Amino acid sequence: MDAVDVSEHYEVSASEETPSLLAVVIDTNPRAWVALDDRLPLSKAIANILVFVNAHLAFSNVNQVAVIAAHVNRAAWLYPAPPRIASRDASGDVSMSDAPPDNAPSSANKFPQFAQIESTVMASMQQLMRETTQEDLNESTTRLSGALTLALCHINKASQALGSTPTNMAGGGRPNTTAPPPLKGRILVVSVSDSEPSQYIPTMNAVFAAAHAQVAIDTLALAGDATFLQQACFNTEGTFLAASNPQGLLTYLMFGLIADTEVRRLLITPTHDTVDFRAACFCHGKVVDTSFVCSICLSIFCELPDHAECLTCGTKLALGNYGSKPAVVPRKKKKKKKIVNGSGREETGSATGTPRP
Repeated sequence: MDAVDVSEHYEVSASEETPSLLAVVIDTNPRAWVALDDRLPLSKAIANILVFVNAHLAFSNVNQVAVIAAHVNRAAWLYPAPPRIASRDASGDVSMSDAPPDNAPSSANKFPQFAQIESTVMASMQQLMRETTQEDLNESTTRLSGALTLALCHINKASQALGSTPTNMAGGGRPNTTAPPPLKGRILVVSVSDSEPSQYIPTMNAVFAAAHAQVAIDTLALAGDATFLQQACFNTEGTFLAASNPQGLLTYLMFGLIADTEVRRLLITPTHDTVDFRAACFCHGKVVDTSFVCSICLSIFCELPDHAECLTCGTKLALGNYGSKPAVVPRKKKKKKKIVNGSGREETGSATGTPRP
């Protein structure tokens, strides 16, 4: 009897944790940050964002992060840094320069990955500001659509790289359709400027692509009227926060936007009651309340195009009776009641007086 094992045995199934990729888009519009400098300087905002990024990475060893700058003239990578382009001389030879020096040794009190991200983001931001010319400062449009497109491409590339691993492949090299998604991706936009009507079409294209890929777009609006980003958060089931106190940037990030899309199902997330669903017209880029819409391509026009033809697909717009004068129908005249003996009293139809109780 001593040889009988009566202990309970449980089969433990090995389950790998799904990585989460956070793409942070920072609005680096110089004009907007100058107006916000007395309350929240750009340097302090980046420091708070880096703390938020480190917190996201600390949740799991498989989590990933990307930082993109939406500037006035272009969208630029802050982390990971873009590869350096090899220069060529007149003869076509490639310069054989040494590899770039490694980053400065980090402190023993700081996690090496945190130090690498911090140094890369700061160096890329300084390089972006040095390349900004006076002509660029005259522009007020933030290239938000380009930054969203870069973030979506990076998430899609990382998802495909993880989806092609042997653990997600079935027999015969075919993808396992029953397996969970290889990556949970989401985008966080830190906005400080108003929504530009000229950016409506490319921005909404990126928003619809994110909704199709099940990538949530979160927004933290520190200043300005981010109308299009409200629609982006609504369409992708993201979170929109309008910061009334920009000094508490880190508080907004840690308490309202740190949870990923899976954890939010178990939490009471912040809600935004009023969403501005106004669109920008395709002809002049103006935000309109009432407009003409093409029934074929759904293009929006603030006024009737020439020859009533859609400027996008060329379809003839069927306006029906729009613009024609309505038919005037005269009202029926009421018959006047007869007046008895010209006394001004109306004929009641009875000569008897009013009965009294």
